[in-house]
Amino acid sequence: MQLQEGLASKYIYITCVITAYWIVSISTVFVNKALLSSETMNLDAPLFVTWFQCIVSVIICATLHKLSQCFPKHIKIANGSPFNIDTFKKVLPLSILFAGMIATNNLCLKYVDVAFYYIGRSLTTIFNVVFTYLLLGEKTSFKCIICCATIISGFWLGVDQEQVAGSLSVIGTFFGIAGSLLLALYTIHMKWTLPDVDQDVFLLSYCNNMYSIVIFIPLMLINGEHITVFNYEKLWHPFFWCAITIGGLFGFAIGYFTTLQVKATSPLTHNISGTAKACAQTILATYWFNESKTFLWWMSNIIVLTASAYYARIRQLDLSKQYKLQTQQLKV
Repeated sequence: MQLQEGLASKYIYITCVITAYWIVSISTVFVNKALLSSETMNLDAPLFVTWFQCIVSVIICATLHKLSQCFPKHIKIANGSPFNIDTFKKVLPLSILFAGMIATNNLCLKYVDVAFYYIGRSLTTIFNVVFTYLLLGEKTSFKCIICCATIISGFWLGVDQEQVAGSLSVIGTFFGIAGSLLLALYTIHMKWTLPDVDQDVFLLSYCNNMYSIVIFIPLMLINGEHITVFNYEKLWHPFFWCAITIGGLFGFAIGYFTTLQVKATSPLTHNISGTAKACAQTILATYWFNESKTFLWWMSNIIVLTASAYYARIRQLDLSKQYKLQTQQLKV
């Protein structure tokens, strides 16, 4: 009886975590889309929006860090600091990738529809395979390569259908591809950087957001966004600051719930959950914005989603085989 109750509690907890991840992740996309290109906001300063979201994340991280020192029994967070010079030198290259990644993601979302956003950024898996081979020397199985080829075909079909519908944004698609490339590089480089912060994901997030605040300042000045912001007619409206702050809160929350979902389940389950979430997000976006899509457009989404999920499964099986082989060799 106790075992059944324990399993039931575990399943309820996992269900709650996955549900929270879905809600926060989808909400983050819709909130950022509203901030970046809705008629209500109408602020043509995507780097400023991203910069402010980093500030919100840093405030949250600093607050939690301070609370952990005051209440160590209730809040357990590592004592590292982004102001440590050694930490700065080791994490800065990753933070540059992080800043580029979140900037291109928001720029992509500014120019493309939410429904196309997943397709626009669907090449992350392809770049992951390429950079894993070029930088780490790890080869990929033939089945995974077939999955990558299928994802590319689905991506091109989606782009083609957007062009046929007359809604294709070339610059938005470019930023989507750039975001996929930077995300792949960030993921690989993060594996090298985590040991430098004692495998502390919280400290790494704290550093990335702190350093990104400084990195974005010259970029905003070069892009002329300081002039755009100063001349923004709703700059002193409480609604604007509430909306942009909520965007920052969601930006921080998505990182937290992503980590929580991986810990509560597994990387494979997280990938499958993310794929299913992307499907739900696409359907919700077409309904919310009252968009009508062609059969081939939907087929592009199905191709990319199916191939991505199958790739995750194949990678999981390959890693399991490698682990069993290494275990057998150690026993010998």
